[in-house]
Amino acid sequence: MVEQARAKGWTSDEHFTVDGTLLEAWASVKSFQPQGQEEFVSAGRIPEITVNFRGEKRSNQTHESKTDPDALLARKGAGKEAKLSYSGNLLVENHHELIMSSRVWEATGIAERYAALEMLQEVPGIGRVTVGGDKGFDTADFVREGRNLHMTPHVPQNLGRRGGSAIEGRTTQHPGYGISQKNKEANRRMFWLLKTIPLLRKVRHRGTLKVDWMFTFACAAYNLVRMRNLMAAAVRAQ
Repeated sequence: MVEQARAKGWTSDEHFTVDGTLLEAWASVKSFQPQGQEEFVSAGRIPEITVNFRGEKRSNQTHESKTDPDALLARKGAGKEAKLSYSGNLLVENHHELIMSSRVWEATGIAERYAALEMLQEVPGIGRVTVGGDKGFDTADFVREGRNLHMTPHVPQNLGRRGGSAIEGRTTQHPGYGISQKNKEANRRMFWLLKTIPLLRKVRHRGTLKVDWMFTFACAAYNLVRMRNLMAAAVRAQ
């Protein structure tokens, strides 16, 4: 789909946006049990019990889902309910809002940034590009590695971060910086569509590879619909 869109001249090789969202796994929190418990049960050393999580501390370092071991406990923000999830990530070109690449990673705190860097390596050419995103991408590691990829980060300054923002004032004063911020809203709408129409709000497959396949398939379908609309607009303009 990307190659067809590029052949039509519908993609930009200069201006992009990266973003990620949590995809709820097809696994119950009751399956999130201490690691190694199965071995104890099979050896008859402890009985099988119904897990009550009230007052129990859980972490991805000490527990895992027995239903889907690849799913990790994650939350969208402070005060939000933690759920077994995957991290779905997109690289979107800003010209016609087409998805250029997608990745599903384990839902770690660094998944969005590392998935973004991996997808940015697929951008053709060697020219400098701009990349928008939310303030979670304002880290020294992401900005440094991005610049090594000839990328200018157009992400909001996270002034509350320890050590200050990694984005200097020269970048924020560029005219394209504000435009990149506006394109983030398109990504939020895109994630809403992917979660609502292909039913990816709660995935129906288990394991990173299968979830990634379904996520990629849904992104290709989104591009098909978007390209149909672009083609119809071109015909009307003639």
